[in-house]
Amino acid sequence: MNDAPFDLDPALIDRFAAIVGDKYALRDQADIAPYLTERRGLWHGRTGLVLRPGSVDEVSQIMRLASETGTPVVPQSGNTGLVGAQVPDVSGREIVLSLSRLNRIREIDVFSNTVTVEAGVILQTLQEAADAADRLFPLSLAAQGSCQIGGNLSSNAGGTGVLAYGNARELCLGVEVVLPTGEVFDDLRKLKKDNTGYDLKNLFVGAEGTLGIITAAVLKLFPKPKGREVAFAGLSSPEAALSLFSLATDRAGAALTAFELIGQRPYDFTLRHAQGVTRPLAEDWPWYVLMQVSSGRSAEDARGLIEEVLSEGLEQGIVGDAVIAASLAQGDAFWNFREVLPDSQKPEGASIKHDISVPVASIPAFIAKAAGAVASVSPQARVVCFGHMGDGNLHYNISRPEEDDDEAFLGLYHAMNHAVHDVVRSFHGSISAEHGIGQLKRDELIATAPPMAIELMRRVKAAFDPAGIMNPGKVI
Repeated sequence: MNDAPFDLDPALIDRFAAIVGDKYALRDQADIAPYLTERRGLWHGRTGLVLRPGSVDEVSQIMRLASETGTPVVPQSGNTGLVGAQVPDVSGREIVLSLSRLNRIREIDVFSNTVTVEAGVILQTLQEAADAADRLFPLSLAAQGSCQIGGNLSSNAGGTGVLAYGNARELCLGVEVVLPTGEVFDDLRKLKKDNTGYDLKNLFVGAEGTLGIITAAVLKLFPKPKGREVAFAGLSSPEAALSLFSLATDRAGAALTAFELIGQRPYDFTLRHAQGVTRPLAEDWPWYVLMQVSSGRSAEDARGLIEEVLSEGLEQGIVGDAVIAASLAQGDAFWNFREVLPDSQKPEGASIKHDISVPVASIPAFIAKAAGAVASVSPQARVVCFGHMGDGNLHYNISRPEEDDDEAFLGLYHAMNHAVHDVVRSFHGSISAEHGIGQLKRDELIATAPPMAIELMRRVKAAFDPAGIMNPGKVI
């Protein structure tokens, strides 16, 4: 552990603290500790100061002082990110700016179907507020009980609702952003049509805090479905899952709101390690699909659609077995199975994770080819494949061999990433589908993206942050 003194002038710390007040300027290392590491423990940073501003004006003042003094700032929301974008480096020069106190839902407009929300609002809180207004906010993530809207937007979060509603970028109509200079860009508009020049908000959504700090946003709401049906299906192969997806898309159309693919190994891990889950199907299958159909008309309509899809799938031999949730509670239990699935890999030891996307039609071929790539690096490694098949995003994770030790397996991290990502690129896919770049994939992005794409990103970064103080060392 680095015990060197922090490279922050105590007088400068006092100036920053005066902006938010001593209560919200954390200096004690015990108080700061939760802000210095991310949930997987891959990155550990250092800082002598965490600031928790309570208003946009305070964020603006912080950034003006940071710009004046050349102090690097790392924005942080719920600290649930998986690529290290929210963690300071080990130099002790950077300060952390937490957005958790900017947590107001400013307005719900049911006529415009929009909500104006501050960056520190917890995703689940927003979902519940929308539900109370008889609306749906469809962004749904495993971390929704703690992740915050600012981080969701900065990482362009995806989740299980992307198939029907799009990712965070598609859900955002306008933003309020504090720039590295402290200037405030107020673009909190509710317009669904606006062709007045460059779409500036999308420079900040997905930028992982490297161009500015999103402090608020206008987000889309949707009418609540009047019927929702959830089913679990067992299948023989990814090819069968692709055929079922095609059938479901043809029969249900826009009413198909989720289509999740789960391999047998993550399914077994969940049954083995997760608390309170029950086996969805009586028999074991090589692959499973969790499917949801939502109807704006009625519960009967949703039921009819999902029954039609599964009946035809069984008749065609695409589906081996299936069960439709008999109640809302059972439907929630099916979804809980999917939500606890990622954490059920942890008791199996060290893992190497990949958050990738390929064209939906290429998923079966990718799975087959990637298995060979994994075996070339570690023949006994265990592939743990699951994800959002409906939008082409797979979490292609690799658990260590049962008899191996964690440290030895993690020594293969870069070799395994390289092997799997080479397969992804062969299908013209993406090495980061929904988790972002952060520190984890920065060097690989720079090394493998088209040179002109990297050059354009660097030009954008230089234009917005010429002093290089905005979340340095992340993305680009």
